[in-house]
Amino acid sequence: MPLTTHDSPEAAEAPEVLDRREGPYGEVVLRRHGTLLQIIANGCFLMDTSDGRSERRLVDAAADALAASGGRTAPHLLIGGLGVGFSLAHAAADPRWGRIAVVEREGAIIDWHRTGPLAALSADALADPRAEIVEADLVEYVNETSDTYDALCLDIDNGPGWTVTEGNDGLYAPSGLAGCARLLRPGGVLAVWSEQPSPEFEETLRNAGFQQVRTEEIPVARGVPDVVHIGVGPG
Repeated sequence: MPLTTHDSPEAAEAPEVLDRREGPYGEVVLRRHGTLLQIIANGCFLMDTSDGRSERRLVDAAADALAASGGRTAPHLLIGGLGVGFSLAHAAADPRWGRIAVVEREGAIIDWHRTGPLAALSADALADPRAEIVEADLVEYVNETSDTYDALCLDIDNGPGWTVTEGNDGLYAPSGLAGCARLLRPGGVLAVWSEQPSPEFEETLRNAGFQQVRTEEIPVARGVPDVVHIGVGPG
């Protein structure tokens, strides 16, 4: 996720720790920094509530790619990573989607959305009967579930070029992408959020059998743009 709070007006204020948990993958912290809520994992800044354009575009890019391939009725969407809830809230606001599942491995983050400070962003989405949260490690989920989806939106760590947690990089490797392809119904769409462009990952997607591979750039306030990598599965 982009480090969007650097050099902002909030940077002059000391952040307030709202909750700190030790989970199976290390420490997870929710902070308030000025008007922003931030998630910190093992001391590394992951995401905040400052923007959300690229997270929303992640969902729309998948929907657009499905529509371009002929569309389908009430497609099922899987979002990998709950984060601060931008992608979930945006998907739930779109009546085109059918089932909307979010896989999140950190129980603390799920709690912050259900009963904590992040509920202000996701309460309406979680009340939507189409939406559900699955508490699981996505790396394991893609290889174990029998469910299938029309679109899979991945927003794990900082994307394929920079993963915070050991093991998450396997999701973006050929074996992980094979698992993603197995989840997709014929002609389904994979959309991958990244904090920076990666021509190498585009090639990895093509080598994994994805077609019509392309990359969209989403400008940010500072630094290189966020991107969404898009590929269409076989079938």
